[in-house]
Amino acid sequence: MTSRRPLTKAQKVVLTAAFVPMLATGIAGGVGTYSNISRAYGSGTAVGAVSAGEGATAVLALVLLGLTMLGQSSPWVIRVGLWALPAAASVMAAMAADDPGRTVIYAVTPMGMCASAEGMAFLARRIVVHTDGRDAESEVRAAAVVQALAYHRARAANHPDGRVKKRSERKSWRLARKVGRGDASLGVQLLDIQRERVTDGADAALADMFSVAAMAPVRELCGPDEAASLPAPHAPAHPALPPADEATTTPADGAGDEPYELVNDRADGVREDEPRTPHAPRTDPVKAAYEAQQQAEYEEAERERLRLEARRTYVESAQAGRALSARALGEAYGMSESWGRKQILAVRDEETTRPRLRAVEDETDTPAA
Repeated sequence: MTSRRPLTKAQKVVLTAAFVPMLATGIAGGVGTYSNISRAYGSGTAVGAVSAGEGATAVLALVLLGLTMLGQSSPWVIRVGLWALPAAASVMAAMAADDPGRTVIYAVTPMGMCASAEGMAFLARRIVVHTDGRDAESEVRAAAVVQALAYHRARAANHPDGRVKKRSERKSWRLARKVGRGDASLGVQLLDIQRERVTDGADAALADMFSVAAMAPVRELCGPDEAASLPAPHAPAHPALPPADEATTTPADGAGDEPYELVNDRADGVREDEPRTPHAPRTDPVKAAYEAQQQAEYEEAERERLRLEARRTYVESAQAGRALSARALGEAYGMSESWGRKQILAVRDEETTRPRLRAVEDETDTPAA
């Protein structure tokens, strides 16, 4: 429920200063009408005419003002009477004029009471809307429009006559244009929802613009023998050692049958490994993009799990009779109030689209007549 907002001292002064001229205008209209009619028909007739015209208008204006201050809507009879009675007084005063110029003046004079009554009622209505946060007139009109729209939609869907269906279909579209017209609170809520959707759209657009696209995996090429083509081997870091010189010993005379030995001047040497500078590890772009995609999918799954858990929490609180607010739901999961409102709206959308089951009594359970 909307909290009350009392009027400030400056607002009270300004509104009082606005009410005084309105009241004075209504009184001046009644006095002028009395003066005009008394010249033609006498004071007694003038009193009766003013009582029937301006007096009745003043009564209706006070009733309208009282209903407005109480936050209630006024019947249409009061609205019609506020204009019909001064109009009748204008016609009566115009009949008492002697020339065309006075006819116009006499006819316009009673309208001061009508304008005064409507102005005071409108200003009182705005004061009530400011202090209470609700407009009774707008609520009544909105309820009437929604009721008529529901009736015509039902008749357009289920009426047996095709022509009646078409008329109701056209009527429902005309009524749809009036839904929410003049409702300030509905306008504020729709603007909040629209701001959230614009924010989400901008977030998605920026994420699409600045995110790194995942690269497609590189397909390995195969040779004619169905073996994977291997990259060319790197050149060795150190040049190969030259072949060792082979020295032979010539056997002495008479010793041809003895085996000879190959002598290598590096046979007894030990090769020492030279220090090498380690290469920096290479980052595979395909693997990095794949890991980024996997991480994004994991984060999205976590967010979806958090949303489902928040909706289940809200449903349980509503079933227990303690429905959580959007702020409380968002704070419970470390999120904002708008995030909590989205989850509540999602739950309500699911409730409206979920089929309702109706229990059917078993014929065997009913007692026989």
